[in-house]
Amino acid sequence: MRNSIVSFDNTEIAFSGKKNEDLNRAYWLFKMISYNWLVNISPPFVNFAIWAHLPIKGLIRATAFRHFCGGENIEECTKTIDELGKYNIGAILDYSVEGKESEADFDTGLEQILATIRRAKGDKHIPFSVFKPTGMARFGLLEKLNAKKDLTKQEQAEFERVRQRFETICRTGFENSVPIMIDAEETWIQDVIDGLVTEMMMKFNKERVMVYNTIQMYRTDRLEFLKESYEHAVQHNYLIGMKIVRGAYHEKEQKRAAEKGYPSPVHAAKPATDKDYDDSLRFCVEHVDRIAVCAGTHNENSSLLLTELMKEKNLPNNHPHIWYSQLYGMSDHISYNLSQLGYNVCKYVPYGPVTAVLPYLIRRAQENTSVSGQVGRELSLILAEKKRRSDDKIKPTSSQASQELYAPH
Repeated sequence: MRNSIVSFDNTEIAFSGKKNEDLNRAYWLFKMISYNWLVNISPPFVNFAIWAHLPIKGLIRATAFRHFCGGENIEECTKTIDELGKYNIGAILDYSVEGKESEADFDTGLEQILATIRRAKGDKHIPFSVFKPTGMARFGLLEKLNAKKDLTKQEQAEFERVRQRFETICRTGFENSVPIMIDAEETWIQDVIDGLVTEMMMKFNKERVMVYNTIQMYRTDRLEFLKESYEHAVQHNYLIGMKIVRGAYHEKEQKRAAEKGYPSPVHAAKPATDKDYDDSLRFCVEHVDRIAVCAGTHNENSSLLLTELMKEKNLPNNHPHIWYSQLYGMSDHISYNLSQLGYNVCKYVPYGPVTAVLPYLIRRAQENTSVSGQVGRELSLILAEKKRRSDDKIKPTSSQASQELYAPH
């Protein structure tokens, strides 16, 4: 399908996968997130409740965990994968256990990522696997390397194990035809990660894009980095994959720069980030023969821009080098309306033990409150759909009717 008119205001399509009870739960969840003070006090309260063995796990599982996560393990994610698949939306299983530092933890994380690749093999509803570099490497080691400090022999051996984990994941993805996305981290460890990812792309992206880097466009240098990456790929004859996001550590980056007395590596104002983000999309589409891009965004304007760029270049909506991605539980009005028109859409679906993914859930809540208008937009769309259903006096679109809406184009 080409040249379709894209609108994100159709709530019937946006929430076609949700029953009334799902809408009500989402409404109250986003309503709570809209109160900044409640989000700010939640981390110490939740941590205390877990430490004191208060019966809070069930409450979290029934609310935030159920809304933002697919399950506690890969098997529990099957229902979510199948449900998204009905609407031609792919699921990216994201092992979201954070803050681990031991070799045993990294080996456990490696096995989890390899398990997601095995689960994705041959399943059109799981288009990618993903991993977080600090789930495979000690933060302090990456920081020391990034600062170009000499490593001890023990640290050299430790980093070689990190490289082996990266290669094991990418090679397994390559052998099973499952592309791998590698998340971005803080600026003071990202250079090392970029080097490892480039090494993997040079090995596995010769004929098709199997490895994706992630660039955070709130950084002042990332548009230039994208262009340099392209030139390097041309010179060394390989393809590049880029997941483009706005970024997740803005306040942290500014604070560290101020404390240590170096220029902030991130844009001071959001419009500058938005401009670089959109310019990066333009560059990727212009070089779509060599660059595969995944637009990770909840921004309607950037999503619309990408559809317009595709039309200008007369690219089919399902071009294999262009994907749209949102987080599970957020921006369904973007995901479902795009997928209904035949665009390639995927959702990040976090999973892991409830208590282990709490840091992820808290970060999601904090990011929602910090993004201007995000929670308000979610609430307004939910209310609009609730009103539509009430006015029409109908039940949510049935599974059969939904499948007709999303029939192959």
